[in-house]
Amino acid sequence: MTRFWIIKQLFLVAILVIAVFNTARAVEVIPGELLVKFKTKMTKNLGLDIGKMGMKVDRVIRLSYGDVQVVKLDNPKSSVFSAAKALASRDDVVYAEPNYVWKMVNPVKENNIASIFGSTSDTRDYDLNDQKFSSLWGMKNTGSNDPGGSAGVEGVDIDALRAWDITTGSRNIKIAVIDTGIDYTHPDLKDNMWVNEAEKNGTEGVDDDNNGYVDDIYGYDFANNDGDPRDGHGHGTHCAGTIGATHNNEIGVAGVMNRLQLVALKFLTDSGSGSSEAAIKSIDYATKLGVDVMSNSWGGGTFSNALEDAIKRASDAGIIFVAAAGNSGTDNDSKPHYPSNYEVENVIAVASHTSEEILSNFSCFGKTSVDIAAPGSNIMSTVSGGGYKSYSGTSMATPHVSGSLGLLVSHIGRLSHVQMRERLLATSEYSPSYVGKTASSGRLNLYNLLVDFRPERPWEPGEDDWKSVVLDEVFESKHPYLDNTVSKRTITVPGAKLIRVRVKKFELENRFDYILVKDKNDTLIEKVSGLGEDYATDYIEGDTVKLEFRSDKSYTKWGFVIEKVEAIFEIPEN
Repeated sequence: MTRFWIIKQLFLVAILVIAVFNTARAVEVIPGELLVKFKTKMTKNLGLDIGKMGMKVDRVIRLSYGDVQVVKLDNPKSSVFSAAKALASRDDVVYAEPNYVWKMVNPVKENNIASIFGSTSDTRDYDLNDQKFSSLWGMKNTGSNDPGGSAGVEGVDIDALRAWDITTGSRNIKIAVIDTGIDYTHPDLKDNMWVNEAEKNGTEGVDDDNNGYVDDIYGYDFANNDGDPRDGHGHGTHCAGTIGATHNNEIGVAGVMNRLQLVALKFLTDSGSGSSEAAIKSIDYATKLGVDVMSNSWGGGTFSNALEDAIKRASDAGIIFVAAAGNSGTDNDSKPHYPSNYEVENVIAVASHTSEEILSNFSCFGKTSVDIAAPGSNIMSTVSGGGYKSYSGTSMATPHVSGSLGLLVSHIGRLSHVQMRERLLATSEYSPSYVGKTASSGRLNLYNLLVDFRPERPWEPGEDDWKSVVLDEVFESKHPYLDNTVSKRTITVPGAKLIRVRVKKFELENRFDYILVKDKNDTLIEKVSGLGEDYATDYIEGDTVKLEFRSDKSYTKWGFVIEKVEAIFEIPEN
């Protein structure tokens, strides 16, 4: 099944609302600030023009792929959305947008577990002597070791022990944890931290390696603009522990990888929020460093060109970008969550599942926009100050996937993003619990991923199984179509078990004008936008498909033509 979705994003809105991350999608911004990418270099005349608009360039973000300007409004109480719209209308502007606020995907449950240093080991099971390993149901689910007390199902885990018989990682692999930082002194993490030796052995206050950052020994703090990315919150440290806590050191937990280099990139403050500016700087730092994986347990409610651009540059560099799907329990296909919803090849979106083989009740999902589920409920890991706590969230699921892809790269080397995603999804453990909730209909299995074992799945149609059904009447727009168009068509093919739409051609304003594809119960299956020819939508069970074309009041383009649908009339028994 193709992972394709295009979403309509209301980029310019009239009202600023405060984001509450675990509930509804909302937008929060840095007051009076815009991020602007110009097509040309900044000149005196350009500066004067902006000044006449009640704005000025405050500072420049120097990125490896070009400069982005931080523009401030003369009146900080003015609408940044209106200002962005005015700037974006200029011919010399690539994009202009508010400096958005992003937040960690807040743990939805927190069990305080005291630091266990000096205590007696509570397990010697599974040939590991890490004291809290028996609480890591995500690594080895016994059916009774969920620290939250849930009645788990034995074997619903990532199959880590068999995977570790193959490899436990390599110090050549670097994973950037882009979050609230990492407690790099934590006894379970300190041996797996990336260390910038030039800065560590250099002169304090001097950029010894000439990379533009002073004293960045373990990474960098873009929230406070200094070289110390130490975690004052605990969220980033928790994620880091799941990825790479040291094995067999007689303390604490064990990460998915035993050997690697964790790069601490702090762009979220100790209160858990950060700006687009800090986010793109963090991603660019990790890209220039050449990390293998970026782990991102954070998000927000709106589309950002600046953030998408940074992720694309990481993709061009061959770096996987793993992102939490979000904790609001909603469908990301219809209510997008960023950065997990970006349609960039390297983005892997992760949902959370429980020890009982079901999707966590808080987890966002999406048949096309969320790739895979991973353990995320009641996950024990490291926190700042040398201790351990159990958190729940897609934040906790994400590092399971980040570490697993890091382990795969250490074992076989880098794959293309398309190959990496295909392998990750195809080797997942299928369960009806995830059907229609993730693109893979499955959960992470690390052993399968390493050996490329692909469990049998229910029958999926191949291209040769589809039969064309020519429509009695073509469904198409005017060419070009008009503003504020709404047109609908219901198509029924008697006897069909599965049905999909074949769009002959579409040329629509991307993310603003689109074709909705729904089933007979009005459940949204897919949104089609942008450009394409001879495109087959995702399929629908049953004999009926509902189509709806919508355009907004702005730009209009050529439109679309649908001349036929395709159907399958018999489904083989497994």
